[in-house]
Amino acid sequence: MRRAVEARAAGNWPREEGRGEITLAFDQRHRRRIRLRCDDGAGLLLDLPEATALRDGDGLHCEDGSWVAVRAAPEDVVDVHCDSPRDILRVAWHLGNRHLPVELLGDGGLRFRADHVIEAMVRGLGARTMRRQAPFSPESGAYSDTRHVPHAAGEHAHADDAIA
Repeated sequence: MRRAVEARAAGNWPREEGRGEITLAFDQRHRRRIRLRCDDGAGLLLDLPEATALRDGDGLHCEDGSWVAVRAAPEDVVDVHCDSPRDILRVAWHLGNRHLPVELLGDGGLRFRADHVIEAMVRGLGARTMRRQAPFSPESGAYSDTRHVPHAAGEHAHADDAIA
């Protein structure tokens, strides 16, 4: 079984040296030490110096010199969009008030894990919702001490810039 001892952010590891992929849901991507199975069924021992939040596209460096690409698994999520910035901010406030993990989408929308009660609430606030299967990578909390994968050579993780 290969042993992954280092994680690097997407774009900061040699993809050409990749020997496999591992697809994990959001809750599975924050680990320090755990036995996992790669997508091809091969065993992988994740053995990092500290718990690390892995993102889609990150690389795991193994003791044998090989790399394994991290993939975010599709999950049941709800995408939320509104007609105005004020309306989406209002929805974001209500989701945050409930301490729900929320992903900020590049198109100005929000994404949260599928929950029919929360979905009805945001529709009641005037938002449009769409249920789908998609990777989920929410923002970290403002007081999170979650470590993230460093993004540049020499960068080190801080509690105040981490993601969950």
